[in-house]
Amino acid sequence: MIRDEIKSAQVAAMKAGDKPRTAAIRLIMAKLKDRDIELRTASQVPDDDAVVVEVLQKMAKQRRESIALYQQGGRQELADAEQAELAVIEEYLPSQMDEAATNAAIAAIKAELGATSVKDMGKVMAELKARHGTELDMSKASGLVKAALA
Repeated sequence: MIRDEIKSAQVAAMKAGDKPRTAAIRLIMAKLKDRDIELRTASQVPDDDAVVVEVLQKMAKQRRESIALYQQGGRQELADAEQAELAVIEEYLPSQMDEAATNAAIAAIKAELGATSVKDMGKVMAELKARHGTELDMSKASGLVKAALA
């Protein structure tokens, strides 16, 4: 399980005295604990790895946005700190599909559903997320789906 890998990495980072890595892993663990607390009241609890991947993807997206904003603002030292955190977060994410594989998956789903126009984008996106949600950055996939349906 991904959660166990993160816990053992935290111990290893602490033993090695790697403070930036330890801090990043502690952030991940804190977000996971927050998500666990949110799910206590949920009627259906998703698979643990799915929860972990969802949290990691959200954290990665936040870091990417922060990096862009810091670079626009001329704060490279803050962008570098965010980049270091992003690198740690991405270690635990499943490998992402490249653009060619994403386009192939979109084409297959589009043909399967008989989607022909942008009106069908919601159906295609829902199916894409159901099948490949952990392997895709859905914000990038959204642009690809829109282009395929245009």
